[in-house]
Amino acid sequence: MSDNNIVPFNPLDKRNLGESVGLAILRQEVIPLSELKPFLGSGVYALYYIGDFEPYKLMSNINRTEVFSIPIYVGKAVPSGARKGGDLDTMPENKLYNRLSQHSKSIQEAVNLDLKDFYCRFLVVDDIWIPLGESLLIAKYSPLWNKIVDGFGNHNPGKGRHLGMRPRWDVLHPGRSWADKCTPREESSSQIKKEIEDYLQNIL
Repeated sequence: MSDNNIVPFNPLDKRNLGESVGLAILRQEVIPLSELKPFLGSGVYALYYIGDFEPYKLMSNINRTEVFSIPIYVGKAVPSGARKGGDLDTMPENKLYNRLSQHSKSIQEAVNLDLKDFYCRFLVVDDIWIPLGESLLIAKYSPLWNKIVDGFGNHNPGKGRHLGMRPRWDVLHPGRSWADKCTPREESSSQIKKEIEDYLQNIL
């Protein structure tokens, strides 16, 4: 290799910092989502699926044999005031636990998913690195529920505000009562399932 092509390593480059967060979360224990106990902190997390929902079987089989290597969803939980530039020394909150608990509720409400088939890794991270860590994990793994089946992390928009389109996640996994009030999508569950199968075959 020519010396002209050598790029000096910069440990403070945002990609290297993000990779550090990514490697750290992969070293965390995998915990059944149904057995999660309250804890303090904000940070990033990854969810894994090992169930028998037919469109997910390719991913599910890999997670069973390769010990949770393909997340179905990656997300973050930021402390209160983070979007407005809050105090750098905010008091610890259970934001990450609460976010994972909300996800558990969504899964339990879905008619074709079982909470016992979901596992998670999470990492409590200093506030400034949370968005970068999430972005790098999504870029690395292209999780299905982040890329193709959007809407899993959506909240109930509130009374009188259900005119938006029903999330694709709720078309595929009906059960959340608030989503039933949203405007129906043109895509059918069968169409989304076909997209999933094509997508997983391309990335796995």
